[in-house]
Amino acid sequence: MHGIYEKDLDLNLLRVFVVVAEAGSVTEAASRLYLTQPAVSAALRRLTSAVGAPLFVRAGRGLALTTRGQRLFATAQPHLQALVEATVSPATFDPRTSERTVRLGLSDTNDTWLLPSLLRLLAEEAPRMRIIVLPVQFRTVGEALSSSKVDLAVTVADELPADIRRMSLFKGGFVCLFDPRHARPGKRLTMERYLEHEHVIVSYNGDLRGVVEDVFGVQRRVRVSVPSFHSIGAIVEGSALLATVPFMVARELTALRPNLQTTTLPFDYSGASMELLWRSAVEDDEAIRFIRGLLVRVVKMKEGRIV
Repeated sequence: MHGIYEKDLDLNLLRVFVVVAEAGSVTEAASRLYLTQPAVSAALRRLTSAVGAPLFVRAGRGLALTTRGQRLFATAQPHLQALVEATVSPATFDPRTSERTVRLGLSDTNDTWLLPSLLRLLAEEAPRMRIIVLPVQFRTVGEALSSSKVDLAVTVADELPADIRRMSLFKGGFVCLFDPRHARPGKRLTMERYLEHEHVIVSYNGDLRGVVEDVFGVQRRVRVSVPSFHSIGAIVEGSALLATVPFMVARELTALRPNLQTTTLPFDYSGASMELLWRSAVEDDEAIRFIRGLLVRVVKMKEGRIV
């Protein structure tokens, strides 16, 4: 950085200079700036010393710019005006014309049922906005938000940094997914029948423990453990395996795969609340607030269909 900026040039002097140049008078400039005349004159002397050349000459009762002063005014005035406007003018956001890209973190239980509806709303209301979806889950979402890898996220979460805002979206519960052509859970699935069957589970740890093992302390007969819910429907269909999945996931899977059915679990497990998460630092970002609003609308539409 230039040494004169580091040591001698106070940018407030440029503001005084521009107002004096516009007013053509120290007296008038002092009135506009709510400063005394000696303060304005002192500021001009400091700026002249920093520039190393006269900026004004006397012209009757007022002041006129020198050639050097004219060059400085032509450069400084538009930049100062832009800075003032940026400071005092609220940011404008129009979803119809915005070309913002928003980074959205989604857990694997949410992208199949939430993302298509979100994109349909975007196509109608913000056709130029774009979404980058990144995978998150309860162990990774805090770091993803804090490091700005994502602007907002929808997932379950435990403890989070203090600057993360959170809004509960829904608490949908879990059901048992199966293919009735191969699995026989009975009219009412008992714990005994549930444990007799083999299961496909989702484990983020890469082991044979899922949410049932962690919460209820029972061990299922696990045939296969997968890292996400994306392949659950394909695995269950045509097999005798049971899968314990969130209700929202089960509803999408049974719509895509009519051979599959669901039944109530033999234990009460509503699961953790699905939350909308974002950093306090982007609370006033109109584009991110707009996407938050769309996500809430999608959830309400889905809940309405459930009822």
